[in-house]
Amino acid sequence: MLAAELRLHDVRVLVLEEKTEPASAVRIVGLHIRSLELMAMRGLLDRILPHGRKRPAGAYFAAIPKPAPEGLDSRYAYLLGIPQPVIERLLEEHATELGAQVRRGCAVTGLAQDDEGVTVELADGEQLRSRYLVGCDGGRSTVRKLLGVGFPGEPARTESLMGEMEVGVPQEEIAATVAEIRETQQRFWLRPAGVGVYSVLVPAVGVSDRTEPPTLEDFKQQLRAVAGTDFGVHSPRWLSRFGDATRLAERYRVGRVLLAGDAAHIHPPIGGQGLNLGVQDAINLGWKLAARIRGWAPETLLDTYQAERRPVAEEVLDNTRAQTELLSTEPGAQAVRRLFTALMEFDEVNRHLLEKITAIGVRYDFGAGPELLGRRLPDLDVKQGNLYGLLHRGRGLLLDRTERLTVGGWSDRVDYLADPTAALDVACVLLRPDGHVAWIGDDQRELDDNLSRWFGEPAR
Repeated sequence: MLAAELRLHDVRVLVLEEKTEPASAVRIVGLHIRSLELMAMRGLLDRILPHGRKRPAGAYFAAIPKPAPEGLDSRYAYLLGIPQPVIERLLEEHATELGAQVRRGCAVTGLAQDDEGVTVELADGEQLRSRYLVGCDGGRSTVRKLLGVGFPGEPARTESLMGEMEVGVPQEEIAATVAEIRETQQRFWLRPAGVGVYSVLVPAVGVSDRTEPPTLEDFKQQLRAVAGTDFGVHSPRWLSRFGDATRLAERYRVGRVLLAGDAAHIHPPIGGQGLNLGVQDAINLGWKLAARIRGWAPETLLDTYQAERRPVAEEVLDNTRAQTELLSTEPGAQAVRRLFTALMEFDEVNRHLLEKITAIGVRYDFGAGPELLGRRLPDLDVKQGNLYGLLHRGRGLLLDRTERLTVGGWSDRVDYLADPTAALDVACVLLRPDGHVAWIGDDQRELDDNLSRWFGEPAR
């Protein structure tokens, strides 16, 4: 995703991928509302939707079975389940169509930076030179370790087994057994994942050898321990093991090297926020890094990446910590879970938690101003169709209901739409390429100041 964002601004990009082949495990991942909005902003959603399955928004927080509140201000108020290899392939195709290069089988083993750029060493001894490097290399990030950036947090306290496999008993029997167990044990499920195939989650209690991948027999033993039956599981598609470790990088940037996605933060998968958090990191960083490379970024623009995204990650880590506690079978945790279940009957509580997990409630601190400042703007109807259709190129946008303002010398970076009919309660808004509101008002001088703040000096 980051490679594609950079290519929108004509930045040369090389993706170094350690794996020699794309992922083969057919793990289903979920795109939340904000990620779906970002895909729509880049014209990707129509490409992605046919490969996924829409599911109702709701029941995200600690798997408490509450539907989404009514009236969410998004065209994309659903969850899209999609196989991980498919979304990876679609995003790679998008990036390469824009001109990004991808090299597989390239493990990074060293890096050094100076005032002009970064030298990267590969496992085969080859050295590559670039102006910037971004480590998008996961929770065990080599780039983060080479930088010496601390990764404080808590190690895993509980671990789970997760996989996809076929079952040998009727669906009705599975559903009845799972419903009974999940009244007290939330870290357990068998969910349909295709014809005769189920996604299986069980506690990893007693499966002690973390150095070896789990086996089908491990799953059978855990199923029998929790449910009294192994449901006749067989023919696994993939098997994995994960814990609830929670860690956050002390810094997202050291000079010309940056971190994004799981390289910067890890947390329990409850709520399905990990993939989404990483995609949103990429959209925040891409235009800023491109602006720096293209030479028009204000001096402090790249620093706003950490200033904006690290607090968001801190909140995600906190809400996953809270959700993990609510999954415990201990009496105290179960009492708190019952309390949360009751509180979520209130629309305001349910809405707050859903907006937090789906990231549509994120507000960046842009200084004093109206409540809308720093928030994302929904996909409004405008006279040219819909708002997000105007953001495909990854540029800024001035939406002017007064028809009196201009982007002037910033027209090479910021588009302009005069539309007095737009469904806004304010006169004009300046949108950043990530869809967040950077300015609200109707004064040209104030607008020019904010154009300079976010998009540098005007072209002469």
